[in-house]
Amino acid sequence: MTPVPASPLDAFLHAMPKLELHCHLFGTVRHDSFAALNRRAGSPLADEEIEGFYTRGEKPVGVLRVLRALDAQLVRVPDDVHRLTFEYLEDAAAHNVRYAEFFWNPTGTVRDSGIAYPIAQQAILRAIHDAQYEFGITGRLIAAIDREASPEAAVEMVGWVTANRCEEVIGIGIDYREVDRPPELFLQAYRDARRAGLKTTAHAGEFGMPWTNVRTALELLQVDRIDHGYTVVDQPEFARECAERGVLFTVVPTNSYYLRTLPPERWALDHPIRRMPGLGLRIHPNTDDPTLHKVTPTQAWGMMVRDFGFGLDDLRGFMHNGLAGAWIDDTTRRAWRVQWSAEFDALRARLPQDTPPSGM
Repeated sequence: MTPVPASPLDAFLHAMPKLELHCHLFGTVRHDSFAALNRRAGSPLADEEIEGFYTRGEKPVGVLRVLRALDAQLVRVPDDVHRLTFEYLEDAAAHNVRYAEFFWNPTGTVRDSGIAYPIAQQAILRAIHDAQYEFGITGRLIAAIDREASPEAAVEMVGWVTANRCEEVIGIGIDYREVDRPPELFLQAYRDARRAGLKTTAHAGEFGMPWTNVRTALELLQVDRIDHGYTVVDQPEFARECAERGVLFTVVPTNSYYLRTLPPERWALDHPIRRMPGLGLRIHPNTDDPTLHKVTPTQAWGMMVRDFGFGLDDLRGFMHNGLAGAWIDDTTRRAWRVQWSAEFDALRARLPQDTPPSGM
């Protein structure tokens, strides 16, 4: 059950129409589901490891080993993939997310879980259809390159996607560790994806990696949008170029790098998200790994207000940015912009007069 919002602003943020463009399927797993999969597998993970996955301290540390265990040890049959997908979409819909583009790493599932790509994809599609029927949410899948695997594995994965084309699988991305894995390693996979008519995005400029990774993703890989991209603020001239091109940056308020590396009293003041709109950049907030980050879509939007000082005018603009950058047809885009704007304005009109209209 979704908790009752604690304030008029929380109620507004919960009710406003939303879309998600940056969320990883295995970072959405419910605690009960993770524990159940672990028990079925004979408890290869200790209870404290699973608890640690759902405990986010003041200075969060990586839990990628536990995340990888889903493919390596816990997910074993198509119904597991269906369950995780359906539960994510149910949880997102509970926060009035109407449309979700989410990442899944096929390389890990095929290689480690032993589920063939067409079978795993079909299980995800079945969950997308089930969730749309049950909750009214539209789900779309982004097949993510495993950045820690080889460039050849990335090419192979794109081949799986193109050989099993369907309207629900709309593009490719790339995730996991950016350190020592620059975008150019995966040039051929991106070329193949574009040639097949797939949309493309890439994680770049995350974890303090240089702004040049953002430039490489845009200019060499020719991606349609950027996930994270925070270090673009280090090169204002290039940031202006991105602004002029209308590049969308799918940002994550709970990104752990800045929580770890900035002092608590300066974290929200010095975070690049605060600076990006001032450089003309289009941003849109997302949950990334909601159960891992202990965040909901409502809370992610709330952080934009409470931590980064944006007001309701800004939020309306971020909503429009998301619609502009979503991989939907233009007819749907125009219809949703009109409908969602009207809903946003109606909800806003009911807020107390002291709610900040355009910044804090």
